[in-house]
Amino acid sequence: MPTTTVPRRTMRFAALLTLACLVYGAAQFAPAPAPALAQRRVDVATVAELRAAVDAAQPGDDIVLAAGTYDIQGKIAVRRAGRPGASITVRALGLGEAILRFDDPEGFHVLAPHWTFERLQIEGACSSHNRCEHAYHIVGEADFTTIRENRLIDYNAQIKANGDEVGGTRVFPDDVLIERTEFFNRTARNTGNPVTPIDVVGGRRWIVRGNYIHDFQKGGGNGISYAAFLKGNSRDGLFERNLIVCEQLHTGGVRLGLSFGGGGSQPARICEDGTCTPEHQGGVMRNIIIARCPADVGIYLNKAADARIVHNTLVRTGGIDVRFASSTVELEGNVLDGRIRERDGGKATQRGNAIAATAELLRWFRAPDRLDFGLSATGIANVVDQGAPRQDVPDDWCGRAREGSPDLGALEYIDGEPGCAADGVAPGPPTAPSATATSAATATAIATATPGASATATATAASTVVATGTAMPTPGPHPIYAPFASRP
Repeated sequence: MPTTTVPRRTMRFAALLTLACLVYGAAQFAPAPAPALAQRRVDVATVAELRAAVDAAQPGDDIVLAAGTYDIQGKIAVRRAGRPGASITVRALGLGEAILRFDDPEGFHVLAPHWTFERLQIEGACSSHNRCEHAYHIVGEADFTTIRENRLIDYNAQIKANGDEVGGTRVFPDDVLIERTEFFNRTARNTGNPVTPIDVVGGRRWIVRGNYIHDFQKGGGNGISYAAFLKGNSRDGLFERNLIVCEQLHTGGVRLGLSFGGGGSQPARICEDGTCTPEHQGGVMRNIIIARCPADVGIYLNKAADARIVHNTLVRTGGIDVRFASSTVELEGNVLDGRIRERDGGKATQRGNAIAATAELLRWFRAPDRLDFGLSATGIANVVDQGAPRQDVPDDWCGRAREGSPDLGALEYIDGEPGCAADGVAPGPPTAPSATATSAATATAIATATPGASATATATAASTVVATGTAMPTPGPHPIYAPFASRP
């Protein structure tokens, strides 16, 4: 293999490539579209005013929360419909300025179409982890819901979506957009309830783009959790440009990355068309980085028909599972450790993936345990110009165009440098994620007992906070939100 020299970069590239840099780059490339002209602006400064504004909302209303903390008892039901070109918006002027703390199983219960929620920090404030379930529960006719630039903390499933009976027919929310939002829990969720920050059953054409999802341990029950999944015979979902870090603030449990199908759905009546096979149809995952999921796979495809998994980077995960006979999956241009497995009749077409043992893959990148994915000389030889052009992946995580023979994985490089780079200190992970204390709980046994579960390695029974002295992100203002300019 020829030796390649990596040029030393100037100071503007000296800082570590971090999750902050990556999300910054994605946001710069794809800024949020300007909202439709509001018919009226409604300023609110109390919980009572917020409830009244939502209850009386008209298409095009712009409901603006004053800065402050709102302690809310009981969910807020969203029943008034917006319309195309006149979405109803609930927003703060800046992320972190308005903090909504719900002591209720649900925050916003969205039942009507064309609502947009921007720059809200929503926190579960329940005494029991069994109680705070969802920041947003999106159901039935809530098509064209948009959740943008939120921070959602301390819930079992920050966003939950499912069908609802409308006029005797089960209706599912379609065309939902979730983008540039941070999801995490400060500690393991001490519950046996499902723990998955984005948990969607049914629905079509969901887009989950440019989000940062981390630290979502399930501390009770079977101990298995996911960053996000679309299931329930949902269709044409898109995951792109997300950053998934299973273990960032704490370790433990069996944490999977992204999934079409999750752990499966039942009974059949909760799924689209009254059947849960397949769990998802026509889904795409592209330009995604998934890191530090040591107990299981980064991508799990459970009854995923006609799925495309293209140009993703997975580091310190168990790889990719394709499971059950209804899974038909195309895998191309991915970079990963672990392995690609076809299980229980699942079928995968594989082209141009770079798969290496963890120790070898770590040498391809400059400092992957600090989420710095600049390439070493070995990485350049294995990644750069090794792919085949695809019309469905015209650019990379950062928005850099993929020209000629594209680079493998989520990032395109010039001289070993990705397109997203900025000065700043990395919010560092544990320097050795595998060094934290673990228990004897066995994920393989969990998988056997739980239909659809994927677990393949040893799980931790309790959450372990990473070692002190390591720089870590903390709740509150965070550099990944720097591009989100306030608007009056």
